[in-house]
Amino acid sequence: MIDFRIPFGKWVESSTKWIEDNLDWLLTFLGDLWNLLYDSVNWLFTTPSAIVVIIVMGLLALIARGWKFGLGTVLGLLFIIGVDQWDNAMDTISLVIVSAFLALVVAIPLGILAARNKTVSAVVKPIMDFLQTMPAFVYLIPAIAFFGIGVAPGIFATVLFSLAPGVRLTELGIRTVDSEVVEAGQAFGASPRRILRQIQLPLAMPSIMAGVNQVIMLSLSMVVIAGMVGAGGLGGDVARAVSALDIAIGAEAGMSVVILAIVLDRFTGAFGNRRGRALMARWFSQLSGGGESPTESTAGKDTERILAEHSGNRRQPGR
Repeated sequence: MIDFRIPFGKWVESSTKWIEDNLDWLLTFLGDLWNLLYDSVNWLFTTPSAIVVIIVMGLLALIARGWKFGLGTVLGLLFIIGVDQWDNAMDTISLVIVSAFLALVVAIPLGILAARNKTVSAVVKPIMDFLQTMPAFVYLIPAIAFFGIGVAPGIFATVLFSLAPGVRLTELGIRTVDSEVVEAGQAFGASPRRILRQIQLPLAMPSIMAGVNQVIMLSLSMVVIAGMVGAGGLGGDVARAVSALDIAIGAEAGMSVVILAIVLDRFTGAFGNRRGRALMARWFSQLSGGGESPTESTAGKDTERILAEHSGNRRQPGR
């Protein structure tokens, strides 16, 4: 038998050691920043009484999807109070919000850049394949090495685990925008930034929101695993229930995770329905300073007609 072994593990260990020795200041800064974000979001959910939080979330659910979703949200959250998992649930939802926010801050710009540049896309794809296929527990190893025990390693592992679908679906959404609509915007003299903001992003929004939904769902699944590194929340109770074979606590914490997952999934899914699209269209209009967007001004017209109208405007600059 050939005595052949690639010391890949040693290489990774040496790289991790180098990062710990030379980038300690950066790891400390990131850890403090993530802890601050987590504490701020957690303060919003834990400072008011549970009834106030339930009423607010019920009203938001009513606005997003109607009375059935609003009623379901209220009943689900009352169940979490009933099994004495409210504090853990608020810790978990804070961790999910911070982790999903950080993942989307990276994923959406990276997806847009990959859609507009083939070289970036070629580099990003294998990295996303790597991140998406790596077993979730493996992310906990560098997380503990860099940040120790607590919330910060949980956020680090969750961001890495949930990043890929946000990048992939953003790139897919931008690439599948009808090229004729983009050409119409170019014919009107819109800048690439305006075409992106007023044509490509609104038309790609269903795909982008599907990515947001996947990022949130993966974040929720990962923060449960992150409970094993001291991130707390429902994941901490699930980890303790597994180690002590406590079926009752495991079932209550697990059901609370399911309820949070359903509520968050329906909230993000609401942005794909008609009411959500109208709300986002209003936001984009306000962000762009109001007025008619190239998408709106070309609605129901073919490219030849748009170009003809644009040529007519050029010939009559005074009008």
